[in-house]
Amino acid sequence: MPKATFFNQYAGTLSPYHSLGPHLEGDMCRFTLWCRDADTLDLFLFENPTDLRPIREIHLNPDVHHFGDLWSVVVPGVKAGWCYAWRVNRDTHRFPADQFVLDPYAPAVAGPVQWGHSNIRHPGEPFHTGKAFPKGVIVDSQFDWGKDQSPQIPWNEMVVYEVHVRGFTAGPASGVNHPGTYKGFIEKIPYLKSLGVTTIELLPVYEFDEMEYFHQGDARSQLRNYWGYSTQNFFSPMSRFSSSGNQGAQVDEFKALVKAIHEAGMEVILDVVYNHTSEGGDNEYNTGFKVLGEDVYYIMDSKEGRHTNYSGCGNTVNCNHPVVSHLILDSLRHWVMEYHIDGFRFDLASILCRGRKGEMLKRPPLIEAIDEDPILRDTKMIAEAWDAAGAYQVGSFPSKRWAEWNGKYRDDVRRFWSGEPGLLSSFATRLLGSEDLYAGQPMGSSKTINFVCCHDGFTLRDLVSYREKHNEANLEKNRDGEKENHSNNCGVEGESTDTKIEALRLRMQKNFLATLLISRGIPMIPAGDEMGRTQKGNNNAYCQDNQLSWLNWDLTPENQDLLEFFKKMTELRASLPALQFNGLVHDQGSEIAAGRVHWIGPKNQAPNWREDQAVGLRISGLAKHLRSDKDHEDVLIFFNASARPLRFNMPDTDKFKWIMRAYTTARRVHRSNMGSSIMVKPHSMVIFSAKAKALL
Repeated sequence: MPKATFFNQYAGTLSPYHSLGPHLEGDMCRFTLWCRDADTLDLFLFENPTDLRPIREIHLNPDVHHFGDLWSVVVPGVKAGWCYAWRVNRDTHRFPADQFVLDPYAPAVAGPVQWGHSNIRHPGEPFHTGKAFPKGVIVDSQFDWGKDQSPQIPWNEMVVYEVHVRGFTAGPASGVNHPGTYKGFIEKIPYLKSLGVTTIELLPVYEFDEMEYFHQGDARSQLRNYWGYSTQNFFSPMSRFSSSGNQGAQVDEFKALVKAIHEAGMEVILDVVYNHTSEGGDNEYNTGFKVLGEDVYYIMDSKEGRHTNYSGCGNTVNCNHPVVSHLILDSLRHWVMEYHIDGFRFDLASILCRGRKGEMLKRPPLIEAIDEDPILRDTKMIAEAWDAAGAYQVGSFPSKRWAEWNGKYRDDVRRFWSGEPGLLSSFATRLLGSEDLYAGQPMGSSKTINFVCCHDGFTLRDLVSYREKHNEANLEKNRDGEKENHSNNCGVEGESTDTKIEALRLRMQKNFLATLLISRGIPMIPAGDEMGRTQKGNNNAYCQDNQLSWLNWDLTPENQDLLEFFKKMTELRASLPALQFNGLVHDQGSEIAAGRVHWIGPKNQAPNWREDQAVGLRISGLAKHLRSDKDHEDVLIFFNASARPLRFNMPDTDKFKWIMRAYTTARRVHRSNMGSSIMVKPHSMVIFSAKAKALL
C-alpha cells in the first residue's frame, strides 16, 4: 500500500495512527498496535470482561491496515467500558494459534472484580476451561480535576512514606468503608497529613496478577503476589484496588486518589517496574510482549536464544531498544499527563542502563531521553541503583537529576546502632549526606534517599527483635530474602515479655527514626514503621497478603508512644532549617566546612573515629552556612550506641541557651547542675537546639 494512501486514510479528527492503543472519540475508536512479523491481525470486541464470544470481530487487511510494524483500524459504534483483545496470525509454531494478546498500551485491563479471585483464563490454559482471558478496556478519559496542581515540594523538604495501597487499609482495624482500595486509602489521608510526611510513594499500582502462584497448582497456590512487582501492563491502574465492579472504574478512582492527596498538600510518587514483566522467562506463559516481538521487548541470549535474567524474575526488559524506550517514555508521560503523578521510583533501575546485549552503558539512551523529555522535566526521578546481576551504581547512576536509594546509608546506620565496632566514621559520613558518594553533585545531599528499612527486608520493629530471617511462611524453606540484615534482637529472638528488653527495643526504634530525620538528605520510611509493625521476622513478605503485611491500626501503648515520637521528629525537622539544608559539608571549601559542623567526643576529647561508639554533632544555623538571609538555630545531637552511659560537654554554654527538643529514652535526660555537660544513657539519642544569646 503506498504511503500517501495510508496516511490519507488515517487523517482526520481521531488520534493519529502512530498513537498506540485505543482512542475513543464519540462512538468512533481507533485501535493501533505495534507488532513485528505478523501475517495478519484480528481485533475482537467484547461487551463484558468475562465474555468468551466477541460481539464484533475485525480482520485487519495487511494491504489496508498495515504500515511498517504498525497495524491501525478505525471502528465505529464503540462504547466506553467495552473490552478488546488482539490475535496475531503468523506462520510459526512458537505460540499457539489461538493466543489472544493484551494490548501493551491498554489504558485499563479487565480482570476479576475482587482481589484474590481467579476467573481469568491463565495464558496456556485451553479455552474449554470456560474462563475468560485478560482484555484491554476502552476508557473515556474525561475526569474533573478541578484546580488540581502538583504541590511541587522542594527535594530538601521531602519526607517520603512508602506504602502499599491494599495493605494500608486491608486490616480489620483500619475502620474504613472500602478496605484495601483506592477509596479506602483516601479515607486515611488525614492520618498521613498528621504524620508530617510530604511524599506518598505507592508500591506498584500498574496492573499485575496477584493470582500468578494460584495457577501453579502446588503448595504455593495459596499465596498471593501481594507486592505486585510483576507488571502486566504499563498504562493501567491496578483493577483490584478499585471498590467498584465496573470495568474501567479503576481509572477514575485512582485519579480521585491522586487529586485528594494533592488537595492535602502532599505529592504522589509511583514505584514502577520497567526491568521485567509478568511473562517470566523461557517456557513460561505470555500475555502479549513475547507474541508481539520477543527479541525486541526482552534481552535475549544471542547464542542460546534464551531469556537473560538480570532482574532475578525470569526475564529482562530490553530498555534501550528504540521501540521499548518509546513505550517506557509513553508510559511515564501517560501517568504524568493522565494521572498528574509527581515522580517515579524505578525498581532495579540499573537495568535501564543495560544495552541490547546486557552490557552496562555509560550514557544510556533511555536515561538521557527521560532527562530531556519536555513533559518529564519537572517530574522527580528516583533510582534503585542496582540490579540482581551485580550492577551497583549507588553514587554513580548516570544522571545528575535523579536521586538514589542509598543502600550504604541503610547498612552503615544499621551496623552502628546494632553495636558493631569501627563504624563511627562511616556513620558520620552518612549523617551528613554521604559526601563520599555525592560530592560535586548539583543536587547536593538531596541526591540521597536515606532509609533504614523499606518494603523489602525487616520492618523497623523486626530489625530490633530478630537476628535471623524467618521466612518459612513463604514456602521456600527460608532460602529467600536477604541474609545480611545487620540487625540486633536486643537479647531475645522474636517476641518477648521481658519489660527491659521491650523498653530497649522501643528506644532503639526511636534511635533509628531520629537518626533518619536529622540526617542530611531525604528521609524515607515504609508504612507501619512509625507504629511498630512486625512481620514476625519475615524479611521478604512479597507473597504475604494477610495481617503479616497489613498495617495494624489497633495500637499498643508502646506503639502509640512510637507514633507520637515520629510525629514530633517530623515536626522538629520541618522547624529547623539546619536539618533541611541540602548542601554537602565541603562544597564551599574547608573553612566554611569547619564552621558548619563540629564533632564532639566523650569526656571532652576529640572523637576516636576507629573505636568510639558515641559522638556529638553540632550543626550551625548561621545564615552564611545555610544560604539564608537570617540566622537560625544551631542543632546539637548526641548519639550513644554503646552499652554504657557517657558524659559529653555542652559547647558554648556562655553564648548559647541549649533547649532539649527530643530524646529517645523513656524519661527526660537531666543535665548536670552546672549545665555544662550531659550524661547520655546507653543506646540513646538527645537533641538540642539554640540561638546565640545575642540573637535572643
